[in-house]
Amino acid sequence: MASFSYLISFELLGRMGQTAPLIPYEMGKYLLFVFLCAGIVNGRSKSKVGWVLLILLLPAFFFDASGEVVFSDIVFNALGAVNLCLIVIFLRGQTFTKKRLIAVLKLCIYPILAVLPYLWIKNPSLNEIEFELTANFSTTAGFGSNQVSTMLGLGAFLMFIFVVNKWEFSGFKALDYILVFLFTFQGLITFSRGGMVGALVGVLIIMASLAFAPRKALRYYRLPNLNKYVFFGVLIVIGSFFIVDGFTDGALTLRYQGETAGTLSGSKEKSLNTLTTGRYDIFFGDLELWFDHLIMGVGVGASKYMRIFHNGVVAHVELSRLLSEHGVFGLLFSIILVKIGFGIKNKNVNPMINAILISFFVIALYTTFHAAMRTYITPLLVGLSLLNVRK
Repeated sequence: MASFSYLISFELLGRMGQTAPLIPYEMGKYLLFVFLCAGIVNGRSKSKVGWVLLILLLPAFFFDASGEVVFSDIVFNALGAVNLCLIVIFLRGQTFTKKRLIAVLKLCIYPILAVLPYLWIKNPSLNEIEFELTANFSTTAGFGSNQVSTMLGLGAFLMFIFVVNKWEFSGFKALDYILVFLFTFQGLITFSRGGMVGALVGVLIIMASLAFAPRKALRYYRLPNLNKYVFFGVLIVIGSFFIVDGFTDGALTLRYQGETAGTLSGSKEKSLNTLTTGRYDIFFGDLELWFDHLIMGVGVGASKYMRIFHNGVVAHVELSRLLSEHGVFGLLFSIILVKIGFGIKNKNVNPMINAILISFFVIALYTTFHAAMRTYITPLLVGLSLLNVRK
């Protein structure tokens, strides 16, 4: 488990550093696949439902309705989903102590920390950047802002967990707060909203879970009083937002309002499609493919070659990709995965641990709606959410 966690930012750093072919483009996912297979072969698998998920994916590997799919398309589109199946097989039902969970989360944060200095070195000065109402590659070392934002948002959320629970990370409370600010600030200036919204969703889940938790449980587990942390949390988030908004002359606010250069000039109407940067149209293009190939789908990797609109563009929403490429089997895969998430609620009687596990699953699922399942984050967070954490 430690090796899985420590690889969380490995492929992102490789992509930002353009290390291919020395370090292949998706090396993190390749290593995760190898480690999971080794663990399962060694007899540590405990989940039958993971095997069911994997079997549901298999039919779409054996045909291609477009006639244009190459091996790299299959790996790029399907390996994330395969890794998710394998990590469910490997981790579901495994028991961790709270101390071990904290250690694993630390090992997630350390490699994410490495992303910050790399960005500071590679990025130009903020005064030299011309901020527009699109995702900003100048602040992400020239690589995909969506994936960088997702990683930074996760770093901010994990640091929030450590700060709220008074779990030791750096050894200095002030430094831990500073790290929350740095992750938030750096994530905001990417102008990619998905990762930061995901962090906010995780924070809200934890706060809501503790707000509705029984008072006896709160006292028994000596859980923190979130009221005093809400002020500091709101201060950090709002402070970060207004600092970045000042640097960008108000462009950040317009970006989160869904404005673009076209909507401001009047040449384009603001819609759900502009708000989601084209993902809405890609989603419905995939649904149209599914309606035409309802049972079997079009085959892994074929959807981008067969859409009428956004032809040649890979799916950004994993749900629509599963439907269009795997057909009814993809629908069953999605239903079972969501059902697994609903089962998390009853796994732990400690409200804080329960809230953390639920937030991991929700963030993992949310990430698939803006980055599909091409990142390392979704399989890892799903695996962590399925652990049984005990004293």
